[in-house]
Amino acid sequence: MLSGRGGCQFPDTGYKWNELGRLAQRFYADFAELGYPALLQRLDAAYTRIVARIEAENDVSLYGEPWYEKYTMGRMIQFNTSSPYANARSRLRKWKKDQGIA
Repeated sequence: MLSGRGGCQFPDTGYKWNELGRLAQRFYADFAELGYPALLQRLDAAYTRIVARIEAENDVSLYGEPWYEKYTMGRMIQFNTSSPYANARSRLRKWKKDQGIA
């Protein structure tokens, strides 16, 4: 596994890209004991850190040069933030349709 600049491990230490389902299960287990308000606070804090990081960069550092393997920092941020939400939204819509509640 390679790390991006700044030492970020992708996808995470001990996981390969084809093991994202296993990584998701670890996240569920890690945060299972937290209540909804605490989870929302953690989400808000993560969002604030991500936005601050993006705002501290410029177009060249975000999209003009490789940051992790061949991918730019901006692309990796997208892969690891908005893309999973879009995937989850699609899955939830399909589930709702299958359940007859959409």
